Amino acid sequence: MYNILICDDEPDIVSALSIYLSTEPYAIFTASTGKEALHMVNHQEIHLILMDVMMPEMDGISAMMKLREHSNIPVILLTAKSEDTDKILGLNMGADDYITKPFNPIEVLARVRSQLRRYTSLGSMEKKSTRLTIGGISIDDECKMVYVDEEPITLTPSEYKILQFLMENAGHVFSSTQLYERIWHEDALGSSGTVAVHIRHLREKLEINPSEPRYLKVVWGLGYKIEKDVK
Repeated sequence: MYNILICDDEPDIVSALSIYLSTEPYAIFTASTGKEALHMVNHQEIHLILMDVMMPEMDGISAMMKLREHSNIPVILLTAKSEDTDKILGLNMGADDYITKPFNPIEVLARVRSQLRRYTSLGSMEKKSTRLTIGGISIDDECKMVYVDEEPITLTPSEYKILQFLMENAGHVFSSTQLYERIWHEDALGSSGTVAVHIRHLREKLEINPSEPRYLKVVWGLGYKIEKDVK
């Protein structure tokens, strides 16, 4: 059974999401502020968070940034705003996905299942080797750690899987569509912005100078790749 935390200051929203998720074997926990959500995570094993953006005391973005200091729990942001800039902001700050209000119950379930599948698969995938290294970047798949020049860095589950996939296929170029479908296991319609945000976030964590990357390269008009030979 998975433990799902719903964090929203509107009781009707919490109730509706609880009803949607009750069709699956999930244990539901609730919070009404970002501070309550962080307290819950510190005292209860949580596998996924549905987090509203606009809340009192501590908003969803601030709570998620605090959470990312020590945890890679998948976070799906809940927002009443539909502008792409708001979605990109959330992804930039560490969100794994977003859902725009009003909710479609089928979409909510699909996105929750997808994030849980990716998150739990990080601990169950069979790999040829537990450690993969290119230049100064290393992935230790046994303990799910990433190192840059032997210093550990923190990645979200989506960032981890993108980096792992590109390193396993170093030198090969993958379009936004190919990356989205391989990492998210969903139709890639309208996904280029989501992939671009995760790539940019990875660069900020991996590269000394993100504007002149050594590892994670853009092949203009084609897609992205990790350089195979980096000294």
